Amino acid sequence: MRVFLLLCLLLIGNATPYQQVNIMDALKKYDIMMAESSDDSDEDNEDDEKDYDDDDDKDENCPVGCHCSPRVMQCSDQGLISVPEKIPEETQMLELQNNDITEIKEDDLKGLNRLYALVLINNKISKIHPKAFQRNTDHLRLLYLSYNLLLEIPANLPRNLLELRLHENRISRIQTNAFNGLRNLHVLELGANPLANSGIELGAFNGALTLYVGMAEAKLTAVPKDLPSSITELNLDYNKISKVETEDLIRYKTLQRLRLGFNQIKFVENGSFVSIPNIREIHLENNRLKKVPPGLSSLRNLRGIYLHGNKISKVGVNDFCPTQLNVKKDLYTGISLFANPVKYLDIQPATFRCVTTRRGVQLGNFRKRK
Repeated sequence: MRVFLLLCLLLIGNATPYQQVNIMDALKKYDIMMAESSDDSDEDNEDDEKDYDDDDDKDENCPVGCHCSPRVMQCSDQGLISVPEKIPEETQMLELQNNDITEIKEDDLKGLNRLYALVLINNKISKIHPKAFQRNTDHLRLLYLSYNLLLEIPANLPRNLLELRLHENRISRIQTNAFNGLRNLHVLELGANPLANSGIELGAFNGALTLYVGMAEAKLTAVPKDLPSSITELNLDYNKISKVETEDLIRYKTLQRLRLGFNQIKFVENGSFVSIPNIREIHLENNRLKKVPPGLSSLRNLRGIYLHGNKISKVGVNDFCPTQLNVKKDLYTGISLFANPVKYLDIQPATFRCVTTRRGVQLGNFRKRK
């Protein structure tokens, strides 16, 4: 069951970060996830078999306008300006998205000792009390705060969080020790915030471990160098990064997927990818590269490299594949080079000798913009 829970969370982490959470569609899967918590509870498992229907709305403890099911309370699209006062103590999933809540007060979550998921997407929250998450949040694993008005990372975040989503707020600064103690994170989403490199204070990620970090659609001009060393996926799409240097990735030795698409990258320094030997997928599409980045042929686990929409005019026979036949390398499943000014007839067939099939290479036609 623990393995299943991890897989569910990783699937959610790979989903679009700003996608609205549909609680009712997730209830069945959520029930399976929550079955793991039965080891710490004396409650009967009979509730797990109950159907979620409109009759549950008759619960006298359910706030007006909300939908209450066993362990789940939905109050989306109700025009709420604050967190409801009467929330059943057994609530494990609290969904308050698409309201007008402006603040999370100190006692808003008081008494919710079993709370597992808190969804506050698309509100007007600009202030969260420093002690709001200090009480009774030992079981809180999923905290969704995307599409709000936060200016900085909330203080004293629950230590056991698995997912923290802060996509599209107004965060321009990540303070020192902002994520201290968060050693179980699978997903940390910070995309679409006005965050520049100078806004990431030294030690901002001290004591934090996470698998995925998303900082797309920000104002970064370089790859951040002080992110958790545990990351396996880094999303930096749609920034203003102009180059990749050898020191940029040296900290991220476990990285498996790197997204640098839609930046302004003109140069990748030789040896930049040496420190990420486990990398399986690199996105460099829609940049300003004039040649294939060096060092790709030495990455034995690399299976996808996306270079379309650049200014590459020449492709060498050894740009992608090892020169020695006895070197073990995973075969490519995808190499994209379309929308580049390269003359495809000049590319030697042996260039793609380590690709699974012909469909794994996408060349297409280059058309000059009018």
